[in-house]
Amino acid sequence: MSGNDFIIVDSDKEEESVPTEEKKEVTVSENEEKKQEDEYEKVCFMCHRPESAAGKMIELPNHITICQSCMQRSFDTMTNGSVDFSKLMNSIPGIQFLNLSDLENAIPKRQKIKKKKETKDKPVKKLNIKDMPVPHKIKARLDEYVVGQEHAKKAMSVAVYNHYKRVASGTLDDIEIEKSNMLMIGPTGSGKTYLVKTLAKLLDVPLAITDATSLTEAGYIGDDIESVVSKLLAAADNDVERAEQGIIFIDEIDKIAKKRNSSQRDVSGESVQQGMLKLLEGSEVEVPVGANSKNAMVPLTSVNTKNILFICGGAFPDLDIIIRERLSKKTSMGFNAELKDKYDKDKDLVSKVTVEDLRKFGMIPEFIGRLPIIFTLQGLDKEMLVKILKEPRNAILKQYQKLLALDEVSLDFDEGALEAIAEKAMEKDTGARALRAIIEEFMLDIMYEIPKDDSIGQVTITREYIEGTGGPVIRLRSQSVPLLSQPV
Repeated sequence: MSGNDFIIVDSDKEEESVPTEEKKEVTVSENEEKKQEDEYEKVCFMCHRPESAAGKMIELPNHITICQSCMQRSFDTMTNGSVDFSKLMNSIPGIQFLNLSDLENAIPKRQKIKKKKETKDKPVKKLNIKDMPVPHKIKARLDEYVVGQEHAKKAMSVAVYNHYKRVASGTLDDIEIEKSNMLMIGPTGSGKTYLVKTLAKLLDVPLAITDATSLTEAGYIGDDIESVVSKLLAAADNDVERAEQGIIFIDEIDKIAKKRNSSQRDVSGESVQQGMLKLLEGSEVEVPVGANSKNAMVPLTSVNTKNILFICGGAFPDLDIIIRERLSKKTSMGFNAELKDKYDKDKDLVSKVTVEDLRKFGMIPEFIGRLPIIFTLQGLDKEMLVKILKEPRNAILKQYQKLLALDEVSLDFDEGALEAIAEKAMEKDTGARALRAIIEEFMLDIMYEIPKDDSIGQVTITREYIEGTGGPVIRLRSQSVPLLSQPV
């Protein structure tokens, strides 16, 4: 039957041929599919730009859309070109015409861009200064999750509050407030990433975490610099407006310091710093949706980084040496002279860092200038590690206690055991990251044996068990006996 054939249908029997319920299901499914499609922008199949950036699209069969500029360029190429396409198709053996139906799903939905909400239907949610939590409330919430680092939490709370006040106020007058981008300096395991994650959760804004070691200029072997914005867009569910108010945390920022005495092009050091200047200051960036490279077959969209808060963090090894050299130069002769070894045993030496010290480390002045808020985190001592084990809202000990509580078993750690765990973590010199690994090692046998015996009611972890000279105390429903032997 051809498409031009006609069918005569009896109007009285038409309703009988198609059940009412079936027609309703077809209608509902079509409406839902159309509603889902309306939530996403049309994307040009050739240049991958959305309709908001490229203009009105020309629709081709099989749901393929092309922008007017790409269509015009195609016509110009065919018109002005010297190639006779009619002869070309006939001269090449085995050539087949392009099947447009194969291109229908070339761009999956997860990589499409959501349409911006119209103000007529629903007003766009804007930040209100009155709704923003004040610095002391932000710090109070951070105190629930992060132990110590008082100065860092205070500096971060003020910087975040000022940043989102700037976003909420917009351009109320001629005075333009600069961005409160931050640079955190602290040893590994001191809580840099954890602070940022807690902050983003508190403010309910999208967060993207990336490693500076993977970034290279123009994507040499690594990721493009703009890929950090693409990750933020993905975290915001491809919602550009929400992404433009998010937070980007770039860890290991010290790894992109200038390479000293290098004769080759520094594509992963100074060049990355130069490329990030516009991002940090605020600019329109064209980023791929759902990919780290613009070469991929994915749509592109523009994201303004003006209101995105950038937080950079790094351990900056050997920075203390640079600071010590600077401070030692102030030593002079006479009664007021300072001892040359005065700063050798100063554990908080990094807190005296200056912009000049960072420049000597290998950070270019333009880059440092776009990170006006600089603060340091202290290395964790034994006392802080013990507090991290038990005080935060989601402390490691509380997590294991909850796991055993599901088996109706109580878990306790005596103070000696906590100190022994902290001492072992200090030996590893990886900060709070070592705590989980140590506890997991000693809890393995316990969590394996407990489900075997329903009579166990309580387990107490002792220092002897951690040090390998004894075992945990197992309390049954009516008695207490050392049930488990020490690990071999």
